[in-house]
Amino acid sequence: MKTVHMVPHTHWDREWFFTSSRAKVYLLKDVQDVLTRLEEDPRFSCFVLDGQASLIVDYLKWRPQDEERVRKLVSQKKLIIGPWYTQTDQFLPSGENIIRNLTYGMRICEKLGGYQKVAYVPDSFGQESSMPQIYREAGLENAVLWRGFSNQEAPKSEFIWQGEDGSRVKVYRMACGYFIGGLIDENNLDKIMQENSFPEVEKEATTNQILFPQGSDMAPIRFNLPDLIEKLNELHTKYCFKISSLEDYISAVNQEKTRFSIIDGEHDSGRDMRVHKSNYSSRADLKQFNTFLQNYLTNVVEPLCSLGTRFGLEYPQAEIESMWEKIFENSAHDSMANCVSDSVNNDILHRYKEVKDIATSIVELTLREISVRVKNDGHDLTLTVFNTLTVSRTGIIRRKLFIPFKKFEIIDPLGNKVPFTVLSLKDETAEINGATIQLNPGDEIYHPDHVYEADLAIKVENIPPMGYKQFYVHEATTSDEIQKSTDRSVENEFYKIELNFDGSLEITDKESNQIYHRQAILEENGDGGDSYNYSPAHDDNVIYSTDQSFTWHAFKSDLVEQLTISFKFKVPKDLNARKEGKLDTDLPVVLKILLYKGEKLVRFHLDVDNREVSDHRLCIDFDSEIVNKFTVADLQFGAIKRPVEKDKDLANWKLEKNKWQEKPISINTMQSFVAVGNDLFTLALFPQGVREYEAIGKNHSKLRLTLFRTYGMLGKSDLLYRPGRASGDATVETPDAELHKELSFDFALYLAERDFDSAEVAQAAKNYNTPLQIFEYAEFLNGRLLFPFNRVARDLPQSASLLSTRGKLILSTIKKADERPGWVIRLYNGGFTAVEDSLLFKQLVKHAELVDLRDECKENLAVEENRVFLPKLEHAKFVSVYIEFA
Repeated sequence: MKTVHMVPHTHWDREWFFTSSRAKVYLLKDVQDVLTRLEEDPRFSCFVLDGQASLIVDYLKWRPQDEERVRKLVSQKKLIIGPWYTQTDQFLPSGENIIRNLTYGMRICEKLGGYQKVAYVPDSFGQESSMPQIYREAGLENAVLWRGFSNQEAPKSEFIWQGEDGSRVKVYRMACGYFIGGLIDENNLDKIMQENSFPEVEKEATTNQILFPQGSDMAPIRFNLPDLIEKLNELHTKYCFKISSLEDYISAVNQEKTRFSIIDGEHDSGRDMRVHKSNYSSRADLKQFNTFLQNYLTNVVEPLCSLGTRFGLEYPQAEIESMWEKIFENSAHDSMANCVSDSVNNDILHRYKEVKDIATSIVELTLREISVRVKNDGHDLTLTVFNTLTVSRTGIIRRKLFIPFKKFEIIDPLGNKVPFTVLSLKDETAEINGATIQLNPGDEIYHPDHVYEADLAIKVENIPPMGYKQFYVHEATTSDEIQKSTDRSVENEFYKIELNFDGSLEITDKESNQIYHRQAILEENGDGGDSYNYSPAHDDNVIYSTDQSFTWHAFKSDLVEQLTISFKFKVPKDLNARKEGKLDTDLPVVLKILLYKGEKLVRFHLDVDNREVSDHRLCIDFDSEIVNKFTVADLQFGAIKRPVEKDKDLANWKLEKNKWQEKPISINTMQSFVAVGNDLFTLALFPQGVREYEAIGKNHSKLRLTLFRTYGMLGKSDLLYRPGRASGDATVETPDAELHKELSFDFALYLAERDFDSAEVAQAAKNYNTPLQIFEYAEFLNGRLLFPFNRVARDLPQSASLLSTRGKLILSTIKKADERPGWVIRLYNGGFTAVEDSLLFKQLVKHAELVDLRDECKENLAVEENRVFLPKLEHAKFVSVYIEFA
């Protein structure tokens, strides 16, 4: 006899085409029904609340009187919650985002009686290859998943999934989705074995245990499920139907001791279910915001606040946790993909704005509280530069500062002049002097006659790892100012970049004398897709910057050289104009190329006026000029090689299109970089907005980076890349997704005459995404700009450091432990070769441990003269270290 495990659940999207506020109102009714039914009907043994703790948190915020009811049912394992906080996407969130979402959800559930010991992900748009390691490090050995694993890749429902680093979890794939049992026709219970996908589910099961989830999107509890099961057991004597939890089902499968096959890698197949590849560029403005905040929280906020504790500052744990909670809400699969209504995207934007305001204010306050305590030797105006990486850094800082002189100099603590360039100067005397507030008006402070807003590029050297260094500003007779040039080229020590007559670039790598031809070509085409999928227009034409008129100008100084190209694109206004071949609308695009002295990056800044064009996509192409079989991109922890095309899948698609939900395209995402190359050469791109790319061209030698795309509907039917029904809702218009506004994007190109590992691409990307922080202080700036501040003793040295490494591993973050008194430092291997590193502290280390993602000890680590030696890390491995200081 086969056992059919009917798992009652609801898949609850906190927001979709409806807002989270509306969903919460309905959630109250549905959760109340669940609690009552679980309490009153002993036959209803359990109910799964979609694996996300945020639902019960939302419920209890408005129904706190039910907390004891919830706690009792959770403790009895009748109401099943967690382990996640929200049902996260897996490809777009950062590693820290995913880890915090999972562990934060676990902590909430533990306080309410416990969490489901299953990595339950019913509806994420594919399965990312860092996840097995994350699950195992969080103490989860089993996963119940759906989207991404095709029947060809995984012909059986139960198998072992091996991630990029080699970690393994047991997977129990929902054969036909999480909603199949919710579609039971109660008038045809005698035919259920032949209908409702049941034959396919039974066929794919490896054992006599069959998973038949009973629920669907935002579905209420099915009151009569116990009655239905009794009828089913009367009608079908070869099967035993029962209400089960996922843990019950997994336990039953494992008791049969069946050998599972092993499947490895990431899984984003759209053959048997939709995974909505290319939602990575939906609502590019919000994707850009997400990219910034994920980087900012882990690269700047947490390390800086950790540094602050060395000087007696309190770590803002509650504030940081509240920011992450909003990020988790925006990371739910629909929200992160932005396949939601305009109203919901406005809510998402508001959360991002709140996080940015809090995060930047915490950083400003922390920088300030440290800076004003640094000895200033009587100088009125100080600049304190902070480094939140674990290696010493030298580089250019681009920042607008308020300077009380037209001509000035910057010096270091030893009196050495610091190189800088004035990019622009604007008189702001009235604004600044009018905003100054003195708490004690009798104090004598420096009140300047004039104050200028100076846009500066400052060259700083040897900023201590995880530390700071102070500089001073004095009046002088001269300042270096950037000058306009008639050249068609810019250069630094590493590159010479020349403007071709078609608007493309010739890039010469001075170290190798290699010339890379016709680079940075802009590519515009139609987007016939929707919020879920990019898809080419049915009648498309591709328009290149090399066919457009343009103007140009260059600016140069000792530190910065900039080439600006202004393209006058003529493009179709919309899909109808594109179909008719009309080039009837202006699309102004300004591309700035910047080279900094001493930096082996080509920085790009692009401005585009998109107020008049709809339903299109803008990309930029870089040509490695070599034959490529794969790309290298970073996932949450480490790098992954992806084939430039899914050859077998494409061949199958051409033969059996009717069996595919989506075309097997090779548009992919990344965390911070994508690279191509060979043993002698590497070309890498570092986007800071949309993180989407594709290898294109005859030999797949080109990397195409998506800048943005626009569309006007939540869902559409019959797309070229996704035939058939519409995803989501084909009646919901999304005019805001046309992005009719001015847009700006930053990205960088990195070239190296070395293989990927030797080029240290991951380190270069981390450095690019972790800018040096600078805080300017003078007492005349106190007031509405900085808020008034009481004076404090200046007792800190002019430079200091907390922690350093050899830079072999990539710092994921350093932060306060969640429920222990010490600190957690997480690092990972960003390449393919095993590496070793160590942590060297400037404080006395009392204790060091290797810990899991719950900050629980796995083993003690040796400490020698405040140096903690880390285990050798293989490809795509991460390590979490817990530290307590004496």
